Amino acid sequence: MPYPSRAEVAASTERVRRLCLALPETSERLSHGSATFFVREKRSFVMVMDDHHGDGIFGLWVAAPPGNQELLVAADPERFFRPPYVGHRGWLGVRLDGRVDWDEVAGIVEDAWAAVAPARLLASLRAAE
Repeated sequence: MPYPSRAEVAASTERVRRLCLALPETSERLSHGSATFFVREKRSFVMVMDDHHGDGIFGLWVAAPPGNQELLVAADPERFFRPPYVGHRGWLGVRLDGRVDWDEVAGIVEDAWAAVAPARLLASLRAAE
């Protein structure tokens, strides 16, 4: 896959930022040099990775519900991968350097948020619905 231009990386990062920050009690800060999104400023749920250690991938590392990593990587290894450092904990890598289904990315980001959000926060949202 051709690597996206700097403008494409910036536009995709901004789109991910809007998805993440629209979720309750989220914040952003740099972590390990990457834009990282947190629930209640404590637990990360999405990292935007831009050619991490020269891997040639622009994508996301996201917290994932149990079993999702294996399921998605097996179903489409061109778009999904097991990221280093956090993959052993079930995190999922999502490539953004090809054709991107942004509705799918939005669902993956929401699942990542729910995977790390405190139970009381999840319960309060469900009660409000």
